[in-house]
Amino acid sequence: MTTTYDDPRRWWALAALGLAVLTLGFDITIMNVALPTIATELEVGTNGLQWMVNAYVLVIAGLMLTCGALGDRYGRKRLLLIGLGLFGISSAAAAWAGSAALVIAARGVMGLGAAIMMPVAFAVLAALFGPAERGKAVSFLVMGLGIGIPLGPIIGGYLLQHFWWGSIFLINVPIAIIGAIAIAALLPESRDPSPRRPDVLGAVLSTAGLTSLVYGVIEAPGRGWSDQVTIGAISAGLVVLTAFVAWELRVRDPMIDLHLFARPQFLWASIAGVLVTFGMLGLLFVVPQYLQFVAGHDALGTGIRLLPLIGGLIVGAPAGERLAARAGYRVPVSAGLAVLAAGVAIGALTDLQSSYGFVAAWLATAGLGIGMALAPAMDAVLDALPTEQAGSGTAITMTLRQTGGALGVALLGSLLAEGYASRVNTAGLPPEAAVAARESIAGALAAGTRLGEPSLASSANAAYLHGMSLVLIATAITAGLSAVLTALLLPGKPTAGSDHDPRSPHAPAVADKEGQ
Repeated sequence: MTTTYDDPRRWWALAALGLAVLTLGFDITIMNVALPTIATELEVGTNGLQWMVNAYVLVIAGLMLTCGALGDRYGRKRLLLIGLGLFGISSAAAAWAGSAALVIAARGVMGLGAAIMMPVAFAVLAALFGPAERGKAVSFLVMGLGIGIPLGPIIGGYLLQHFWWGSIFLINVPIAIIGAIAIAALLPESRDPSPRRPDVLGAVLSTAGLTSLVYGVIEAPGRGWSDQVTIGAISAGLVVLTAFVAWELRVRDPMIDLHLFARPQFLWASIAGVLVTFGMLGLLFVVPQYLQFVAGHDALGTGIRLLPLIGGLIVGAPAGERLAARAGYRVPVSAGLAVLAAGVAIGALTDLQSSYGFVAAWLATAGLGIGMALAPAMDAVLDALPTEQAGSGTAITMTLRQTGGALGVALLGSLLAEGYASRVNTAGLPPEAAVAARESIAGALAAGTRLGEPSLASSANAAYLHGMSLVLIATAITAGLSAVLTALLLPGKPTAGSDHDPRSPHAPAVADKEGQ
């Protein structure tokens, strides 16, 4: 099977990729609404529930760099089919698991499938689409991944209302099958025509360092940033990653080309992607709890009320792509970050009397900014990469986003916890109830109901809004500063040597024909 940029099948292949990344997006958040049910059905404690969530995140963060490089070497279509197979099989195993250990193991394998698919799906676009169309393709995948994350609570809430808890995993199986059939039939193979020798030590160091670092970051809000486990894991991760960088800079055939960071377009587009992810995950960390605990909606109702965020993203991504085509990457990325900053800054004004209409308006504004910035930022990353290194290069950006997102949630979670605990009034409560009330708004509401203390619920609601405002202010400041830096430092035009540059030797790149 030969392929060119004019092959009409590439749009159907893009649709299959979009379905796959949509599933990956909602699987990041769908677990959250199912945890109480799983805890009851499988008699799982808090630690086990945390690992059901964290196993997926840890494996993705630890293996994306390696998987992106493998796609360049062995073929991206092949890696996508392997990833979809692993994702579908492990989803079925999780759905019918009879113990917490099996669910955790299955979630880890799902993470491996996701670690393969996320960077490789974006890397495929470099071989499928020419410079004039790539922005549209990137914005489509960005919308799929971005929509999937807030879609998780909606899908999970509906399934839990009508089926058993395993249905939140089983829904992945037909999607994986459909995606695999479509990719096998429609997607041409593409790979680096001159692959480097396998960098086994680099793969080991990157996986160990990233896993340790992200584990420490995930554990920090619960254990505390000064806890020995937290400090030890983060320190070990940083030491190993330093060794990884040193090795990659001296080995003849590195797993990833760290010299890519010398290109301002790659560097600042990657940083912009990380900071947009920081803002999006900050929103998705605090707003669902506000809607559920303060506003009193159930899981499905909470998910539905996140739809304005999705709507903003759907409008923002293609708008950012069109603006980038006319004015270069700098304008939509910096403007999107500024709109995100404005949206969350307005959100910080939310109080107990705020209507849902007010909340929906600032959520839509923030979603618009996320879409405007994220799609052009990812396109700028791909544009700065030689086509044959699209997998490993994209994996760098996706890994930075995953790690930065985990760090952002940990930092913002700590800020929320401190802001909440400083305002909730536990005077006169029994010691055990006071501790539960200070730990979380859920604990406070449960204690207030059990003790017949409605004033505790009122205090907890006000305290949570204070903590949420601090998080949104911090997110707004971060996004605002990022908008300024991006406006100053992100190149406005395609980088020299990119596929958009007519002087580039990579411009006529086509997919590899071997084995088709």
